[in-house]
Amino acid sequence: MSDETPETPNEAPDLEIKTKAFVLLSGGIDSTTCLFIAREQFDEVEAVSINYGQRHIKEREFAARTCMTLNIPITLINIPPEVLGGRGVMLTDLNVEIPDISYDEIQGVSPTYVPFRNGSLLSLVTAHSQKWVMQQIDDVYKNLPPEFLVEGSTENENRQAILNMHQGSIGIFFGAHSEDALNWAYPDCTPEFIGAMANAIYIGTYYTARLHTPLMWMKKHEIIQCGEGLGVDWSTTWSCYAGEEDHCGTCPTCRARHKAFYDAGVFDPTMYGGHPKPRLEDYPPEPPQAA
Repeated sequence: MSDETPETPNEAPDLEIKTKAFVLLSGGIDSTTCLFIAREQFDEVEAVSINYGQRHIKEREFAARTCMTLNIPITLINIPPEVLGGRGVMLTDLNVEIPDISYDEIQGVSPTYVPFRNGSLLSLVTAHSQKWVMQQIDDVYKNLPPEFLVEGSTENENRQAILNMHQGSIGIFFGAHSEDALNWAYPDCTPEFIGAMANAIYIGTYYTARLHTPLMWMKKHEIIQCGEGLGVDWSTTWSCYAGEEDHCGTCPTCRARHKAFYDAGVFDPTMYGGHPKPRLEDYPPEPPQAA
């Protein structure tokens, strides 16, 4: 073997390693903003929407709309409703009344909490992403010139070397933000959870996938401002838990949505109960701070 022959595929100068983002997309403000951020950072982007029996399944229509506009592929994963559903889980149990309160009024566990939902959904998205990695490794191996293979090495050893080249090539995007984690209303949105899940994803994928949570320190109105700068069309996002023709305007997420637009100083195109802004009076401007 000459001195100019690479010892491993890692040294092949003309091998292009693609990067790809997999965005957990519900169709709401946060995940849609993540989708726009991922477009800026990765070679390819794929949205993943998961049907777990949620009552506001209408959000999926809005996720598909956004992806169609952006020409981004979207994959739907269906899981049996009994996996995350059950008696007393408001988002999946139609017998439970949707609370007419704001998130600020919630004490303790949020009534909209779905047990370990985010851990489950992130695991599914990560597993889905690994199919793409395996396909990339197979494509690279089959098209690799013989001179780039290590003499005397096995196919498995060469594939392992190619796998090493894909470390960090995948981004798993998750739209948790600081208000989700406030007072541990949603423990699977806290920095503690995100850090643990990020480690599990990175180690469990041979270091190929990293968890991206670009909104985790932002408040809701800051996400609106961020998305506004990226060109998000807010009319193609959905938040309401009721899943009716218009946003109800009274459930916790409707209230949070409208207040975020108001605090961000951005026009809210949402129709709440047939009216564009029925709750504006709930959020008077804060008094100016003393100089």
